[in-house]
Amino acid sequence: MAGVTTVRGGGQPQGARVPLIAGNWKMNLDHLQSIAFVQKLAWSLKDARHDFGAVEVAVFPPFTDLRSVQTLVSADKLPIVYGAQDVSRHAPGAFTGEIAAEFLAKLDCTYVVIGHSERRTLHGETDEVVAAKTTAALGAGLIPLICVGETAEDLETHGASAVPVAQLNAVLESLPKGTDFVVAYEPVWAIGSGQAATPEQAQQVASALRAAISERLGEETAKATRILYGGSVKADNIAGFMRQPDVDGALVGGASLDVEGFSAIVRYQKHVGV
Repeated sequence: MAGVTTVRGGGQPQGARVPLIAGNWKMNLDHLQSIAFVQKLAWSLKDARHDFGAVEVAVFPPFTDLRSVQTLVSADKLPIVYGAQDVSRHAPGAFTGEIAAEFLAKLDCTYVVIGHSERRTLHGETDEVVAAKTTAALGAGLIPLICVGETAEDLETHGASAVPVAQLNAVLESLPKGTDFVVAYEPVWAIGSGQAATPEQAQQVASALRAAISERLGEETAKATRILYGGSVKADNIAGFMRQPDVDGALVGGASLDVEGFSAIVRYQKHVGV
């Protein structure tokens, strides 16, 4: 992706940071449904003449779907990339139910989501666990998509960027300069609520996250790292987020389960008058 110049929704040149629209299916769609979905998505985007070099498209199916998606993408040479929704911090061994990073690499996964708010809240994942999983992913050649975000209580107590920046710093401490990773800012209060953050709120936090990356890993890494917004993203609000200079895409939840809706989000440059 390095060296690619794109023009974003607001008409701003954005260097080497190719926008990324990522669909997190969560615990939805079995392996047969995933095949049908990816085929339809590829057809829809092909019909619309989508330029995958200008906006990258990724899907994150459940573990049980990954082999089916791999086979389809490989056989049909689809330009859609994919990743896993989680990864173990451990190397292969006696860890029942865990999925090692090297297993995902063998399935040709490009990305893996790490530290999603549902993993943090429902499964008690700490910043230390998120950091360990990030290290494991990088060791297997995967690109970690690191999720950070604050609850409504955090927002009221600490302000908009304090908690996301602290969560990211806990990971950045163990990363060398030049590391390839993606950050997704997902305000917990917006996920699944239908009430997204404003583009200005997303920009404020994304700017603070980029500053944190610059401080820890240097300006070059900060400029190259893509920062996504996630939380009630839809076709009718994506363009507003993409106008922001530090927002480089979206991690889409519920709306990623509808082929036409997700395709419209991917095609934000064309279907919205910006």
